[in-house]
Amino acid sequence: MGRHRILIVEDSPTMRQLLVFALKRLKDIDIVEAQDGMDGLRKVTSDHFDLALVDINMPVMDGLKLISLIRGEESLKSMPIVVITTEGAKEDRERALALGADEYLCKPIQANKVLQVAKGLLKVG
Repeated sequence: MGRHRILIVEDSPTMRQLLVFALKRLKDIDIVEAQDGMDGLRKVTSDHFDLALVDINMPVMDGLKLISLIRGEESLKSMPIVVITTEGAKEDRERALALGADEYLCKPIQANKVLQVAKGLLKVG
C-alpha cells in the first residue's frame, strides 16, 4: 500500500498541532502543514497528497477558494478534501460540499472523529 501523504491547511498552529497529533495514530503517514490557502495551493500543486484537511477561515486565501482551485486541477479532482471549520451553518456546509469537499467537520474537533474520517477517505483500517 505504501505511505499516505496528508496536507493540513490551517492558519492556527494550535489547531494544526491537534490535527497532526490525531493523524499520527495512522500507520505509514506523512503529514505536511500549510499555514494559509496560498501556502496550501503551492504545496498541493507541487507534490502528491492522498488527503487534504482544509480550514475555511484563513488569511490570504480562504478554504473555499482553495477547494475550488484544487477541484479545477485535473490531477487533483479525486483527492479527498475534509473541511475543518468553526462555521457550523448549513449554507457553509452545502457550499463547501458543492465546491467538492468530501467531508465537513466543525470545531472543536475530536481527534477520534478526524481519525475516523481520514481512515474512511484513505481506505485504511
